[in-house]
Amino acid sequence: MNIKGLGTATVVLLFASLSFASPALADDTEDLTRMLHDFLAGVTEAETHDRFWADDLIYTSSSGSRTTKANIMQGFEERDETVPDAPGPAFSAEDIQVKVYDDMAIVAFRLVGTPPENAEELGLQNYFNTGTFLKRDGKWQVVAWQATIIPAPG
Repeated sequence: MNIKGLGTATVVLLFASLSFASPALADDTEDLTRMLHDFLAGVTEAETHDRFWADDLIYTSSSGSRTTKANIMQGFEERDETVPDAPGPAFSAEDIQVKVYDDMAIVAFRLVGTPPENAEELGLQNYFNTGTFLKRDGKWQVVAWQATIIPAPG
């Protein structure tokens, strides 16, 4: 069927509904991108992980192992707070792609690690990461995550 067969009222309603959907999609894309940046900035904080990961998370690491949110959070509980953390790399995201599908979204990006100042070479790898986000009760959280090492050129 072409637009001529739809009638003027139907075409107007179709375009009106499309125009109302765009701001929500843009807002979700901005929210998810901001969440990713906030997560990477606070990656050493338990509260950051608690907000970011859903309770039913399935996380597949670049080494092929699987874990859950409970395991991730347990790692923070077992950390010895009396021993100061050595400065680690700062992480950021590049080449971010966000695809929103109603209450589900895919966020894919390249993870970039920057070593701390005056640190010896850490031998940082580059990774592609893909997260599946689900919006529940108006709140986005990751339900599945996949990390893949980007092979070195050559």
